[in-house]
Amino acid sequence: MPVLPSVVNAKHIEGFRVHLAFNDGVEAIVDFERWLNGPVFEPIKTPHRFSELYVDGGGVAWPNGADISPEALYEAAVAAQLERRLETTTVREKRAKYKRLIRRRG
Repeated sequence: MPVLPSVVNAKHIEGFRVHLAFNDGVEAIVDFERWLNGPVFEPIKTPHRFSELYVDGGGVAWPNGADISPEALYEAAVAAQLERRLETTTVREKRAKYKRLIRRRG
């Protein structure tokens, strides 16, 4: 039986970005701005109020009752990890290409 994703740690980084850690070892920095729509999120649209977040029921919540489900957060974290890997791969490829070019000229 697959384990349902659950946030085990959430740390506010800056702005609306949060470092999330899940029960299966997945970790990523996720920008929450995409979810800050609607009346329940209005009170937390300042970084100070946003930073009052805490882990609740496997997701992330705020004192005013706003929350985001663990499933939505997990999907965003996995996407952020994939994006980071692609960026890293692209940088490595560019470095390797540059080194080959330098060797040819050298």
